[in-house]
Amino acid sequence: MKMNQLGKSDIYVSELTLGCMSLGQDKNKAKEIISTALAQGINHLDTADLYDFGLNEEIIGEIIKDRRQDVILTTKAGNHFSKETKDWFWDPSKEYIMQAAKESLKRLQTDYIDFFMLHGGTMEDPIDETIEAMEELKKAGLIRAYGISSIRPNVIDAYVRKSSIDGVMLQYSLLDRRPEESVLKQLDDNNISAIARGPLAKGMLSTYYKENITKKAAKGFLDYNQTELLQTVENIAALSEGMPMNELALKYVLQHPAVTTITFGASTIEQVIENTKVDLTTGLSEEMYEKLKEQTKRNIYEQHRV
Repeated sequence: MKMNQLGKSDIYVSELTLGCMSLGQDKNKAKEIISTALAQGINHLDTADLYDFGLNEEIIGEIIKDRRQDVILTTKAGNHFSKETKDWFWDPSKEYIMQAAKESLKRLQTDYIDFFMLHGGTMEDPIDETIEAMEELKKAGLIRAYGISSIRPNVIDAYVRKSSIDGVMLQYSLLDRRPEESVLKQLDDNNISAIARGPLAKGMLSTYYKENITKKAAKGFLDYNQTELLQTVENIAALSEGMPMNELALKYVLQHPAVTTITFGASTIEQVIENTKVDLTTGLSEEMYEKLKEQTKRNIYEQHRV
């Protein structure tokens, strides 16, 4: 699998990233999923301290402790949570970010985090303070690089201007083209990696799109109603020239030069295999790329605009 540089850092991640939120709490099953992903060429695992209130990190740490050198590890912080009461509140303060990083290191059984992300963000945050925490963690060698996970253009813009982030995780797919309006260009212009999540749009761009649109989109998705969704994806399928829907959806997202890696979740080995068997060695033709754009809406961010 192709490896791409993460921003301006010395980190190289696989074009596909395993999102670990859906691993579950069965350690043996989680180990099978992660082992399959690594065997398929994935080197990048994405988690967060909030997933299962720290348990997700603990499970991953136990699984990879003997092969830490084979893995690029991303985790996130900013949701100040209690494992006992199972509740949390937003806290991007320097004090909490520093504390959260050290607690994640313990749960992950590692001396360093490759990529550390703020798990959200608003314009009301003490952004300079958050950046200061990230820079100090980096200087101390506890993290190698940092970034943010956000779908708010104004927050992304603030971090691009004020910090040395190397990546931004954002939602991006054929059905959610909002980042194309300006965010992706801004990231590309500043040599910051886009880490795309949701490329299959809750399975509505997968092999099982009819079933998923029926089950999950009764109220629509973004600015599509359910009828429009089904018609749009049917039109996409008609353009596919026999290419599996998963492959088409992943290739569309990777076609943008700002996108470094695509994060997909998996709760079964089969889901890992289905996505990693996709041939990503070649992209879409320019003709197909443009036709896909013609069939989908050019969504824009309605809120949090710059």
